[in-house]
Amino acid sequence: MPTLHPVLLCGGSGTRLWPLSRKSFPKQFAPLTGDRTLFQAAALRLAGQSGVAPPVVITNSDFRFIVTEQLSGCGVDPGAVLIEPEARNTAPAILAAALHLAAQDPGALMLVMPTDHEIPDAAAFRAAVAVGLPAAGAGRIVTFGISPDRAETGYGWLELSAPPEGTTPQPLVRFVEKPDRGRAEAMLAGGRHLWNAGIFLMSAATAVAAFEAHAPDLVAPVRAALDEARPDLGFLRLAPGPWAGARSVSVDFAVMELAGNLDVLPYLGAWSDLGDWNAVWRQAETDGLATHGAVTAIDCDGSVIRSEAEGLHVVGIGLRDTVVVAMPDAVLVADRTRAQEVKDAVARLIASGARQAEVFPRDHRPWGWFETLVLADRFQVKRIVVHPGAALSLQSHLHRAEHWVVVSGTARVTIGDEVKLLSENQSVYVPLGAVHRMENPGRVPMVLIEIQTGVYLGEDDIVRYDDVYARGQGAKG
Repeated sequence: MPTLHPVLLCGGSGTRLWPLSRKSFPKQFAPLTGDRTLFQAAALRLAGQSGVAPPVVITNSDFRFIVTEQLSGCGVDPGAVLIEPEARNTAPAILAAALHLAAQDPGALMLVMPTDHEIPDAAAFRAAVAVGLPAAGAGRIVTFGISPDRAETGYGWLELSAPPEGTTPQPLVRFVEKPDRGRAEAMLAGGRHLWNAGIFLMSAATAVAAFEAHAPDLVAPVRAALDEARPDLGFLRLAPGPWAGARSVSVDFAVMELAGNLDVLPYLGAWSDLGDWNAVWRQAETDGLATHGAVTAIDCDGSVIRSEAEGLHVVGIGLRDTVVVAMPDAVLVADRTRAQEVKDAVARLIASGARQAEVFPRDHRPWGWFETLVLADRFQVKRIVVHPGAALSLQSHLHRAEHWVVVSGTARVTIGDEVKLLSENQSVYVPLGAVHRMENPGRVPMVLIEIQTGVYLGEDDIVRYDDVYARGQGAKG
């Protein structure tokens, strides 16, 4: 049997799970139902199995270091990490992965998976994939249908010619877009429909042939973007010029709804796309509650209560069917039955210019991350964490001075021509305009508190002289 290559799709914005999920840090990177993030769970689902290659990851530039950090955190070494110049939906992304794999081995099998779905039983999922391998090896496209337990209007459905029997692959009759309530109830009662999980198993050659037959306009720009791609710190950046010529379209619309060689493999295990807070409650609730973090719930039922802010304790009293999510910079309180409307609230926040609408309070960088603890007129206090062996750029600022206090670990600090080592409880002053750099020469994360003072404290106040991550002037961090 050819080698199986997991292909992890890692984009999206997850606005219905605001404020935990935002454009700058979507839901797949958050631990929604356990200790691991959804992205880590997806990467681990087939990791270490015989005949399975390291995963191919497709993401955008903003997430590339989050991806590698989270993979490292769960012990998964990636294969290629393809960077999209801009989001173009799932069809161009999947085609790029198929072309990349086909260039190495046309017979290679690829398992395309969204990374923002919850599949609790990895062993059951691996068993289902094994059932679909022979069909995929024979040139079929195998998609996975979820056995429905309710008349869900938020999912697409798959229609079969007959009720499914066990986990035997069956030819697909057609895709059904998200139905209204009456249609969903009829499909649930009829027994011939499954939920569409958006997971596809096929050979790279089969995938390329399907695009050539049904979406030929995508092939040339995506192929050119791959041919002209350039390596960048272990990533493969697709060329932005050709990529911009690929239309933005989902793989279902572009290819799958037109393909005649598509089989549906029923998956009988638990699955959820965790599309809103109601789905999170349904997947994680215990005795009517789904809680996370420092939470005290008194006489509460049917509710999601989460504290996502360090040092913040959330107390709920007498709550019924309520969502409470407390972040350092925003709090959501909503009727759980109206969870789908959170995306409308995000749209209003965007229209009003609220930073919290899309920007996550913790800002990830190639060297680590930072978060703002206090922001006021003419001063800002940040916590900064630098990974072992990492370094910020050699830089200066036109409008602010900085004070650094090392909390843990060791910092190597450059200020002008002077280089010094700072350990815990030591501090240094960086004058306005001074050329400086911060590095972590140790083997553990280095944590410091930065106090900025000045007339302008924006992230774009930076003149960069040298950067191991090859970022341009004005880039953050």
